[in-house]
Amino acid sequence: MAKVLMLLCSMFLLADTPEAKSEKEVLAAMNAWKHAMLLRDRAALEALYAPGLLYVHSSGKQESKAEAIAAAVAGKDRCESIDLEDISVSVYGDTAIVKAKVIMRINSDSSSGTATNTISLDVLHVWIKMPAGWQMAARHATRLNPT
Repeated sequence: MAKVLMLLCSMFLLADTPEAKSEKEVLAAMNAWKHAMLLRDRAALEALYAPGLLYVHSSGKQESKAEAIAAAVAGKDRCESIDLEDISVSVYGDTAIVKAKVIMRINSDSSSGTATNTISLDVLHVWIKMPAGWQMAARHATRLNPT
């Protein structure tokens, strides 16, 4: 019984560490990013993206902060849903690395009409803690179901 009590106490002590607090904040930022993408919320993306953002799509296309926001807000592709799975967060001071499987359902407009595609991505996000909070500095995606 004493070992169980010691284990429970150590779990509560670890939960209050600065790393655990940062991890929760980064996960909240990831969730805010997800909702901003779904809502096409320019103001939220402006706040979440660092000034020097490098946003790399699974196609290899690279975008700056302004280009990534323009594509998310007014581009021909619209996110219908975003599911995050197998999320891991590693915090190194004011920098955090988030690795996740991201499943996106996307509606794309073309001359032949609207098509809906589901893509599975392996995504690496780099977040930095700025005075305004955690901001995404880099994103790199690899498609898991290439077509």
